Amino acid sequence: MDHRCSAALQNCSAADIHATFSAGTKTQTSGCAVRLKKTMLRVSAFAPKQLTVSISPRQLGAAASPRELAVAISPRKMLTPQKPVQQGSGSPGQLSPSRHSSGCLWTVKAIATVRRKRNPNPQERLLDQVDALSDAAGQRVLLQLVSNDLDPKTGVGRRSNQVPLLGWFEKANISADKVQYTAEFKLTTAFGVPGAISIINNHQNELFVETIALQGLPFGTMYFACYSWVQSKFQFAGERFFFSNQPYLPSETPPGLMDLRERNKASFRGNGKGTRKPWESVYDYDVYNDIGNPDKSIELSRPTIGGSHTFPYPRRCRTGRVTSKIDATAESVLAMGEYYYVPRDEAFQEMKRETFIGKSLLGLVHQIMPSMTKSLHEGHEEFQSFQDIDKLYQERIKLRDFEQEDELLRGLNISQITQKIEASINYGASIMQYAQPDILSKDHFAWLRDDEFGRQMLSGANPVQIQRLQEFPPKSSLDVEAYGGSLSAFKDEHLAGRMEGLSVEEAIDQERLFILDYHDAFLPFVNRVNELPGRKMYASRTILFHTGTGSLIPLAIELSLPDQKRVFTPGSDASSDWLWKLAKAHVSSNDAGFHQLVNHWLRSHAAVEPYIIATRRQLSSMHPIYTLLQPHFMYTLEINALARQLLINADGVIENCFTAGPFGLEISSAAYSSMWKFDQESLPNDLIRRGMAVKDASQPHGIRLIIQDYPYASDGLLIWDAIKTWVDEYVSLFYKDSKSVEEDAELQAWWEEIRMVGHADKKDAEWWPTLSTADNLKGILTTILWVVSGFHAAVNFAQYAYGGYVPNRPSITRRLIPEEGSEEYRELLEDPEKFFMSMLPNVQQATTTMSVIDTLSSHSPDEEYLGERMQTNWTNNLAAQEAFKRFSEQMELIEHIIALRNKDLTLKNRSGAGVLPYEILCPSSAPGRTSRGVPNSVSV
Repeated sequence: MDHRCSAALQNCSAADIHATFSAGTKTQTSGCAVRLKKTMLRVSAFAPKQLTVSISPRQLGAAASPRELAVAISPRKMLTPQKPVQQGSGSPGQLSPSRHSSGCLWTVKAIATVRRKRNPNPQERLLDQVDALSDAAGQRVLLQLVSNDLDPKTGVGRRSNQVPLLGWFEKANISADKVQYTAEFKLTTAFGVPGAISIINNHQNELFVETIALQGLPFGTMYFACYSWVQSKFQFAGERFFFSNQPYLPSETPPGLMDLRERNKASFRGNGKGTRKPWESVYDYDVYNDIGNPDKSIELSRPTIGGSHTFPYPRRCRTGRVTSKIDATAESVLAMGEYYYVPRDEAFQEMKRETFIGKSLLGLVHQIMPSMTKSLHEGHEEFQSFQDIDKLYQERIKLRDFEQEDELLRGLNISQITQKIEASINYGASIMQYAQPDILSKDHFAWLRDDEFGRQMLSGANPVQIQRLQEFPPKSSLDVEAYGGSLSAFKDEHLAGRMEGLSVEEAIDQERLFILDYHDAFLPFVNRVNELPGRKMYASRTILFHTGTGSLIPLAIELSLPDQKRVFTPGSDASSDWLWKLAKAHVSSNDAGFHQLVNHWLRSHAAVEPYIIATRRQLSSMHPIYTLLQPHFMYTLEINALARQLLINADGVIENCFTAGPFGLEISSAAYSSMWKFDQESLPNDLIRRGMAVKDASQPHGIRLIIQDYPYASDGLLIWDAIKTWVDEYVSLFYKDSKSVEEDAELQAWWEEIRMVGHADKKDAEWWPTLSTADNLKGILTTILWVVSGFHAAVNFAQYAYGGYVPNRPSITRRLIPEEGSEEYRELLEDPEKFFMSMLPNVQQATTTMSVIDTLSSHSPDEEYLGERMQTNWTNNLAAQEAFKRFSEQMELIEHIIALRNKDLTLKNRSGAGVLPYEILCPSSAPGRTSRGVPNSVSV
């Protein structure tokens, strides 16, 4: 927001003043372009005595943008904006008396913006009233400034007097999402530049402090970007420190802040002991020992994932819950409605929580109320026809009356939200209807076509697995003694005649053969999976040909069991055509399972968690790299904790609704062991590894795509390059040479902890980058930012568009393909559609999966997208602000380029009759399920 407008608003009074900012409006905040959210923002309330600008509430209420507000407010009465102090060298200038001072004292006003809870529970509402009364009686929130300069008497930073936040009692009944309170400091000229502010919360309730602005300093306004919960002294008997938005490398830390820098980092570090409390912000590591639930049933026991050669894995955030009664190595599982610990500032804010719970309830309700399954197509466990599946989108499914289930619903422990959900479920005698997936929107039968089957490997829900075929027949790297010969069963004759006159060797030489290979990933687990009731799995390989017209079409599919390999080719008659359809369904199921367990969960959720923990433990919040990373870690620990509780846990959604069942995390662990390498997580390196690109210095991105019309890769490279440029410019502001990187103790400890602790099972791998130069640092940061933004968006937000239609992407297969002459084969010939349905997920599995991926494919109203920073005044470094402005503008340009590509009819994988445009990597999105948008972080 313009400084003049912001200052004018800060001096407006009248409780409950609201201003609506127009959607998409651009405004300048500290010299940086910020794209405002489309949601309605409520302006904070102020005390009447602060009114210094003559403007009517009607004028403010009618204003729709900062520009209109500026017109409404008399320019002569606006506060003059003051340029923020620049202290890039780490040596702040001394304060001098100003015209505001009285003798050797001057008054500095602190304006604290506090975010109120939207839906406080009854206890919190009661404590709010208690806090208002106790505040009036003197039990207040106290602030204290800490100088950059040392106090010679104490040997640490000079301290101001403690002063209270004023106006708490007076504003207790004001209805506003955010409220601003003031405090006044009297400082002497010898105090120096304030560098930190401490808060002691003497109230009963926790406070969410967004920002604190200091006005009246000779050099202008100083900002403290807090965005953190400050706990009551009854839970945390200490002071919370927040530093100004001036970044400092460790060696540049002002003397008065050095002890606070270390104390602040230490306060976030766990020691591997104790049970974490919900209000704490303590970060520590643990293995995945809370997936099983042996106390409920011995059948729900699961091995510990991580910390062993057998099951290597990244570490998660430690909670310290008591161990299982049955298995002392396992952590106990909480009941439904209880939340797994995540550090307080990592938890969903209310808007996000309400959206997530509201969207996901219908999926979670299968876990909460098993009786619900009786009401879904009562008497019909399986879909009987394609028309049965279509009814999910065309008709409402009537459910049973939930009025007797209130206690179970209240078990969600979500206060007023529970009542809204109950009312919603019971409305209209309880009905449920699913939105039509995008795959059906343009051509209801597109999913049946072979070219669409291939197209989805380049621009579908999992476009990161396809590889170029470089040897024929393909070979396995599995143990020959355990799994038989290493060569596949593909022969030249399986491909001949469908490669535009080319031989296999010629097609390989011309880089026109590709493979989707899940053989080694699944074969070690096939027998165990197939012993489970209602599950049948193959390990698949699929060879595809890139035609002269630009389509990627499947030529042959190999489905393997440990003692059998079968090859299927496109049918030449009705029976062989149905066998081909069944084979493609098994490939799609392999793809859906590997996508969810490896490319989605492992690579963009589990592998990221150590980056977040190490950042909080080792980098001070005043470190410039912390400032860079902070928006890219929002909500990730919370969504990962929910996944451990509801999705990847024993008897959770993944186990019930995906073919791998209870072996899902073991498969994910095996993939981590065999394929996950940090350096290969960069987009260019990953494309080269898969043979989908080759190095070419003449190309804009330094690589040449083998298939130019590869939407994920071509759009992804735009995002990658923009991130790389932004990171390069930002890092260059603080690190001028290799020595500055090597001597940054915090940075080195951060990278060391990621490798040695967070990814301890791979700590000795030779491929880890060495953090010895600024270029290495830039590469590491670019890879992290790409994974949590572009990569995660690509593998997450198209899930419902393609997987919401069960036949296109079945999450589970329940039957093998029958051998000719068998009873099952006769069943197939008699009614092929019914056989196909019996192989797909049943109604409960399908609808549960649909509900969950609908939630995972949706954006929250408070989503923050690439190129946006909702935290205003996040830095006072003008060069960093300008670099980010250029990055934001680049995101807008990328959206324009992608829109043009989707209109290009020569790009068959993103345009044409019945073809879905590829918008997943368009940076921005509206809330909800839009099949587009690149959030800053892994927030769902």
